[in-house]
Amino acid sequence: MMKHLLGAVALLLSTSLAAAPIVSPQEPINLDQLLQQLQQGQFSQSKENQEREARFQAQADQQAQILREAIAKRDQLERLSEQLETNFEQNEVALANLTDTLTQRMGSLRELFGVLQQVAGDASSKLQSSYVSVEYPGRSDQLADLAQKMGSASKLASIEEIESVWLALLQEMTETGKVSQFETSVTLANGEKVVKPVVRVGAFNMVADGKYLELVPGTDTVAELVRQPAARYLSSAEQLQRAQQNPVTFGLDPTGGAILGLLVQAPDLQERIDQGGTVGYIILALGAIGLLIALERFVTLTLVGGKVKRQLKQSAPQQDNPLGRVMAVQQKYPEVDTETLELKLSEAILREIPKISRNLTFIKIISVVAPLMGLLGTVTGMINTFQAITLFGTGDPKLMAGGISQALVTTVLGLVVAIPMTLLFATLNTRSRNIVHVLQEQASGIIAERSERGQ
Repeated sequence: MMKHLLGAVALLLSTSLAAAPIVSPQEPINLDQLLQQLQQGQFSQSKENQEREARFQAQADQQAQILREAIAKRDQLERLSEQLETNFEQNEVALANLTDTLTQRMGSLRELFGVLQQVAGDASSKLQSSYVSVEYPGRSDQLADLAQKMGSASKLASIEEIESVWLALLQEMTETGKVSQFETSVTLANGEKVVKPVVRVGAFNMVADGKYLELVPGTDTVAELVRQPAARYLSSAEQLQRAQQNPVTFGLDPTGGAILGLLVQAPDLQERIDQGGTVGYIILALGAIGLLIALERFVTLTLVGGKVKRQLKQSAPQQDNPLGRVMAVQQKYPEVDTETLELKLSEAILREIPKISRNLTFIKIISVVAPLMGLLGTVTGMINTFQAITLFGTGDPKLMAGGISQALVTTVLGLVVAIPMTLLFATLNTRSRNIVHVLQEQASGIIAERSERGQ
């Protein structure tokens, strides 16, 4: 009301000011004219004020009418406010009564909707990490929206929404037992996306171009594993893609990718060897040298053994084998006595022994040194591990496990080299001893024959 009254007064004042004429005073010539102009201006201003007061009093009835209208409007708004407050209180009471009625009528349905909300939420997270969702995208989002809707007490699920949860679970169970082939976008190891045919094995694994795929978390897309498992698993994946109706062997991960992720993280043979460091490379180098020597000795002793066997069947000595060279001593000294011949034969045998047993001692040394070097690498690795524990503490078990694993690699390499070297040394030493034994046996026979002839 006060706002309307002030507005009316301001309107009247502005109207009066606008109606007043503006008189431009002339420039005074002297002080008398200036005084006269000031007296006239004061008079005209007083006259204008009187006229304004008269007009304001004449409009008093209009201002009273505006005031009455403002008061009437205020009273009307107050009555409307009281009416709305009354309706609000009545609606609150009615809403509380309806809520109690709904709670009573729902009864066991409330428990049903609670279980439905939990099942929908669990199924949504399960379907989000399922390979089946790659072929049928959008299933997890639908169940997530339903679970969020059920979280509000004022919203209930319809029959169709309840059936959608059941159908989604039934579809997941059905697709788990199928091997399906379809086309989808695959992110390659270099980051490029290509649409290609893929094979899905239930809800467990997915392969494309003979390589295993992984599900990208939070999406319905797949990507190639940056690090693939062993070759025997990749070959089974290729067989699966080429198979039509015949059953094939396939490396299945029942955990949906967890075991496969751990499998590809395991270091391969080359990485295991690299963990051995410098000591490991030295052990392998010694093993390679020992293997080459053993191979040369094996071939040589096999050839010499064959020639000795052929010499046993011949009476004429041949110079291409140790036995022939030993037998040639008898013909070289036909008239010497038995003792001298025995010494000459012993000399010939001793001359042949170094050729027969050459480098066998080096193989034996490698079989002894290799495990010692492996132990050296293990001790060095354990020292580094304890130094890391001193710096970083024992809060991370992987730090200790990784250091100990690397330290034990050298021991494994030492044993891997020492065991075959020991077996090769035993085998080659036996062969060389057999040849020497044949030489000694034939030399003893020659001596016995000469002795009998002398008698």
